[in-house]
Amino acid sequence: MADLKEIPDGAKWRFASQCAATLPALYDIAFREALREKYGPIEREIWMELARSLVTVAHDCSLPVRNAEEIAKAVQAGMHVIFGPDLGAETIAFSDDRAVMVIKRCPFLVHSCTLATDCEHSFARCMALVLSAVPLLNKEFEGRFVRALCTGDRQCEIKIERKPPAKGKHKNTA
Repeated sequence: MADLKEIPDGAKWRFASQCAATLPALYDIAFREALREKYGPIEREIWMELARSLVTVAHDCSLPVRNAEEIAKAVQAGMHVIFGPDLGAETIAFSDDRAVMVIKRCPFLVHSCTLATDCEHSFARCMALVLSAVPLLNKEFEGRFVRALCTGDRQCEIKIERKPPAKGKHKNTA
């Protein structure tokens, strides 16, 4: 058996991340038909929990998450670490309160479409992951998908914005 030290770290990372990005499509193939309408909600719960891994990456790497741009970059970094270099993403910052994460290449979409599963299921996974991760990184912010590759758009666009102030109950003093 070859010594694991002989395998370059980059190769190990590429294989591990490709496996991580392929697993959702494989689970889809294996379980969606058997579980039918139960599969979607179960899968979303799993991806919402996986969002905590993105938070762990941001925390362990001391990534700042004080504003929209930093949050978007932390989400991207977490996705790169967990799912590998096949993610092609960038962040466009408009202000401290608003940024857009643009994804032009998605490892999930590549593997879902390659394995002939329904590419639209990738959207539910990604939406659960990203929209859960944003407020976990900073509770003052939220995310919203504007466009998605897996629904036929040319790229994903995810707005990261500060949550609007909560509407309090106003007492009528008149």
